[in-house]
Amino acid sequence: MRVVLASLTTTSAGTRDAGTPAVVTDLLWAHARPEDGLEHVTPRATGSGIDLYLFVRAEADGPAVTQMRPLLERARACIAAQGYVLVAD
Repeated sequence: MRVVLASLTTTSAGTRDAGTPAVVTDLLWAHARPEDGLEHVTPRATGSGIDLYLFVRAEADGPAVTQMRPLLERARACIAAQGYVLVAD
């Protein structure tokens, strides 16, 4: 299992509600597919947004990151509706 860090930053529309990390986690699970290999998500609020630690079934770091890109893309619009954008890697 590998860990992939996905950092989100708030937009001007972001609300910084204490429950938002849990909502973002739920959005990821709603968009996850078995082939993504997502096993667990741990969100951590930061001063500028949310860090998502994505635990992924993968043999190495490179494939883990590659596996998470489509998931994050599928969830992008819903995450943006919560006032967050993915920080480019």
